[in-house]
Amino acid sequence: MYPEQLLIPMREELTRLGVQELRTAADVDASLVGQPGTALVVVNSVCGCAARNARPAVAMALSHAVKPDVATTVFAGQDVEATQRARSLFVGYRPSSPSIALMKDGDVVFMLERHQIEGRSAQEIAADLTRAFDAYCSSAAQPA
Repeated sequence: MYPEQLLIPMREELTRLGVQELRTAADVDASLVGQPGTALVVVNSVCGCAARNARPAVAMALSHAVKPDVATTVFAGQDVEATQRARSLFVGYRPSSPSIALMKDGDVVFMLERHQIEGRSAQEIAADLTRAFDAYCSSAAQPA
């Protein structure tokens, strides 16, 4: 695990956008389990592709007119319990960080795994996310 001081800017890159941090398994359960609607779940990471590609892509995508009802994040390798619980909801997907899931009514309807993030531009990833938002989210969704 990394010193928390080192992670603050990496966490804030998402939380300043209104993305809710889920730091415990109970936080994950309260926000994602049995909740109707759409939820974005970003598995954050210290790796370069999270910094270069994933977090900037999430920022771009969340400026789209159509977005999920809620946007959340867990931090892989740091908030271990929360990350394990969130990943347990990603049925059919192997653990990957970074990764970005879009859930609807508790089920994953769209997933970007590390191999779909690494080596791609933030703009390409954001375009994938906004297409998923258009397909699965209500245009009446409130800002994340």
